[in-house]
Amino acid sequence: MNRLYHAPLSPFCRKVRLVLAEKKVEVELVEERYWEQSTDFMQRNPAGKVPILKIDSQTLSESQAICEYLEEVIPEPALLPKKPEDRAEVRRLVFWFDDKFHQEVTSKLLYERVNKKIMGQGYPESRNVKLGAQKIKYHIDYMGWLLDQRRWLGGDQLSLADFTAAAHFSCLDYIRDVDWNRNSNVKDWYAKIKSRPAFRSILADQVSGFIQPPHYADLDF
Repeated sequence: MNRLYHAPLSPFCRKVRLVLAEKKVEVELVEERYWEQSTDFMQRNPAGKVPILKIDSQTLSESQAICEYLEEVIPEPALLPKKPEDRAEVRRLVFWFDDKFHQEVTSKLLYERVNKKIMGQGYPESRNVKLGAQKIKYHIDYMGWLLDQRRWLGGDQLSLADFTAAAHFSCLDYIRDVDWNRNSNVKDWYAKIKSRPAFRSILADQVSGFIQPPHYADLDF
């Protein structure tokens, strides 16, 4: 049985879960308290991070490396375009969200509000929360600009760029930190991707101590 060691509100884990589900790969989800750095966990990934995927007798870590592996061994449905220039654009946006968005928004909102409580690291730093709330507006506006020109974030086809962005936004939506009224293009984009079968397990997540907002699993939010 394939097994994914994950944290429910990790955008990097959610990205891998979405790709696995889109490619119809069944996995057992094992929630990992990665911050405790247990011996078994550190043996699976010395970097001390999730996700970790056990598949085909392989143990894989780092979300992008896992997604690229899945794209190579299960090429359909394709989540990277055929043309090199189109693949480059999709990868650029993947790193936009996993690097820039993560640093400016996810780490400032999700990690302050949720991770600190789960890990017993104290209270949110209000300065970081305010900064994240300001920065997300810029990113939503940029996404809206992209979607003015394209059907999906990376081009005319659904791609890994969309799943990466949706992984981050779904975590933030769980804690009510997305203003969906700021840009109709972004709201429509999220409604489309949220309606895909691959998103069902994400919408079913329940995190102890944090209650889903009423609109979280609503496809007509």
